[in-house]
Amino acid sequence: MKTLTALLLLGLLCSLHTTSAQRTSVMGISAMTARDCCVKFSPRRIPLGAVVSVSRTPSSCPRQALVFTTKKGNRFCVDPSQAWVQSHVTKNESRSLSLPGQR
Repeated sequence: MKTLTALLLLGLLCSLHTTSAQRTSVMGISAMTARDCCVKFSPRRIPLGAVVSVSRTPSSCPRQALVFTTKKGNRFCVDPSQAWVQSHVTKNESRSLSLPGQR
């Protein structure tokens, strides 16, 4: 009986680890791990030409945000409800779809 309980517990832990380790993608925006929650939004508008990728914070974060990563590797938390942010996301997605091998 103890062996069966131990095996069930081990199976559950493996299942949880596998589930939490997977990265998902929603509308072409990759999700990140829980440690990547945003505390505040960047006060400045990030130039579209500098943005190389867009990521969504996990739904478990208290503040939902998008994270723009620039060519220099800088990451900026931005408010997804802002019009300029939505425009950048749309343009970034169309840019990556039209030029899949050229970025």
